Amino acid sequence: MPDQTSAVVQSLRHSFETSTRTEAPYPHWLLKNCLPSDIATDVISLPFAAPSLEGVSGKRELHNKTRTYFDTANQVRFSSVKAVSEGLQDARTSSMIEQRFGIKLAGSYLRIEYAMDIDGFWLEPHTDLGVKLFTMLLYLSTDPQHSGLGTDIYTADKTHAGRSPWESNGALVFVPGNNTFHGFEKRPIVGVRKSVIINYVTNEWKAREQLAYPNTPI
Repeated sequence: MPDQTSAVVQSLRHSFETSTRTEAPYPHWLLKNCLPSDIATDVISLPFAAPSLEGVSGKRELHNKTRTYFDTANQVRFSSVKAVSEGLQDARTSSMIEQRFGIKLAGSYLRIEYAMDIDGFWLEPHTDLGVKLFTMLLYLSTDPQHSGLGTDIYTADKTHAGRSPWESNGALVFVPGNNTFHGFEKRPIVGVRKSVIINYVTNEWKAREQLAYPNTPI
């Protein structure tokens, strides 16, 4: 889907260029209109089922067996998954990210998770520091009742400092460091809180089946 891929690249470019940067408690950016509207609509409507929390939350890895990714199989099944994956793998996009956010992605791998959070979900403050070089949390849900379900942001001592706005097709971006604490304070979730978690990870990432292109580094 070259046309769709190019559309994703151009849409991402505009969202990066028009993003707003906030310095405290650590540098992070807020983006709008990240994907072309038709592709965003398709991604929101993907027929994945939200998994049960089984009474446990706090870390996403507690539910590794039921997590969903834009992996090679789902790229074959859904054109929008393929378009988004190709757009983020594209050298034009990785170059834009490097320039805009001041990082190096050469040799890293693209990992895209389709997150579906239900009532009872919460995440403890964590940094993403380690094998993740870049984090982009792309919000999907259009339900007005999700307006307060953005990502919680914390200071270095894990004091709550604020919350990103929840805007469908908007995103929060940061470069993981030892102070980039973020999470999700437990609060009511009506329906399913849908988002796409985009990371570029180092070759040390062990779960290769989660990667969009496990044999093709940036």
